[in-house]
Amino acid sequence: MVRAMRYGRIALDDGTETWARFEGELAQPLAGAPWTGAPDVSVKVPISACRLLAPVSPRKILCVGRNYAAHARELGNEVPKEPMLFLKPPSALLDPGGELFLPRQSERVEHEAELGVVVGSRCKDATPETAMRHVFGYTCACDVTARDLQKKDVQFTRAKGFDGFCPVGPWIETELDPRDLRVTCRVQGAVRQDGRTSAMVFPVPELVAYMSQMMTLEPGDLLLTGTPEGVGPLVAGDALEVAIEGIGALLVHVRAAKT
Repeated sequence: MVRAMRYGRIALDDGTETWARFEGELAQPLAGAPWTGAPDVSVKVPISACRLLAPVSPRKILCVGRNYAAHARELGNEVPKEPMLFLKPPSALLDPGGELFLPRQSERVEHEAELGVVVGSRCKDATPETAMRHVFGYTCACDVTARDLQKKDVQFTRAKGFDGFCPVGPWIETELDPRDLRVTCRVQGAVRQDGRTSAMVFPVPELVAYMSQMMTLEPGDLLLTGTPEGVGPLVAGDALEVAIEGIGALLVHVRAAKT
């Protein structure tokens, strides 16, 4: 069995935010991002005594739409002949356990559970055969979408760009094969989405290669790989959980719009 290697970001009791390596129930603070080879600093601390932060700090969040045929069909769309890319802003990131505030501008906000890919080294014009050498690891993510605005605007920027519309976590898992992982989404404990990454139209190596031919992928960038069928609405008070086999579960709390 391959030993799991998990990394993330934590906030300590004194408010310090740092990268860390997770070892069982302990977190080992690091001097920098783990893909840089940053050394250990200070002493290990119990994970229970830390607040988990989004385990990424990307320059960009690059996503793919309609990458599961059943999801494309459930929204009445054709399966694309090549990956359909769009961006979410880094300001959309939300920490594990965070509060997702529903925007006043939308009447239908939906969940989209996804496998997140974290880039570990600069990647430009990769091929599917070379792309994976640039991948550092994987995490759970949710591409939260204001579906009514997406339909109204046609393009995706506003519908997917609100603050908090990209929950990520709880950590990055480096020792993982992304080819056939179970991806589930639960809302209030009820299963909404239950799919496998083997159903992707464009698997991870093809996605990374294609993305790198559009723009340079930088260390720390977050790539979202599409969602299985079963997307549905969120309402204030919902507990939203995204779980991926081999990684763990990401939980966030849905709240009414801020006044």
